[in-house]
This record gives sequence, structure tokens and C-alpha cells, in this order.
Amino acid sequence: MSISVAVPKDLSGIKTKVALNLTKRQIICFGAAAVTGIPLYFLTKGVIGTQAASFIMVGVMLPFFFLGTYEKDGFPAEKILYFMLRQKILTPGIRPYKSENLYRKLEEKEKMKKEVRYLEAKAESGRKKAKCG
Repeated sequence: MSISVAVPKDLSGIKTKVALNLTKRQIICFGAAAVTGIPLYFLTKGVIGTQAASFIMVGVMLPFFFLGTYEKDGFPAEKILYFMLRQKILTPGIRPYKSENLYRKLEEKEKMKKEVRYLEAKAESGRKKAKCG
């Protein structure tokens, strides 16, 4: 009897686990959540009570948990938030499409050449009249 292990075909989604089956990113984010949330709880539980202090602690810790765990299409949460910020605020909303009409430019160039030829011919005929007169 042999033991078989299923190996996924796409290995790009596999992340290196550091400790407790967590990635380095998750450990850092969860640690930051603990460093901010637990002292906040102990500082506020005497003033506002344990239930309210625990709600505040959870509210402060949730963004760290979100940053540590959320990932979409291979991008972590802060990159997605940056992309959204850049799309909505940092870049202009309306970017009208303006094409460059090369045919119109050629027509304008040809029109200018005709006008130059006309003015040169007119000047030439004016010189001939001045010589004769």
C-alpha cells in the first residue's frame, strides 16, 4: 500500500508558511493588531467597561486582519486600495479620446501649398506689370 499526496498543478498560489501555518505577512499584520488592540483594551476597560472596550479593540484590530488576509488576483489589500485610490482620486475621471486625423493634416498642408503657389503667381504677375508699366 502506497501513500499518495495531491500536488496542485498551479504552484503560483502556494505561499511559504513561516509559523503556525501563517505567512510572514499574516504574522506581521496579526502582531501589529495585537500591539495596538490589546493595550487599547486594557487602557479603556476601566473607563467604559469591558464590553465597550472589547468592541473598540475589535474595531481597531479588524483593519490589520483585513490587510493580513485579503488577497484578490494575487494582489494584497493595500495594493488594491492604492489602485482604487489612484483610479478614483489621483487620476482625472474623464479622459476623452482624441484621435489625430492625419488625412486632415495632409489636406491642410496641401491647401497651404496651393495658397503659397497662388500668392507667388500673383506676386510674379504684379512684378511683370510693374516692369511693363
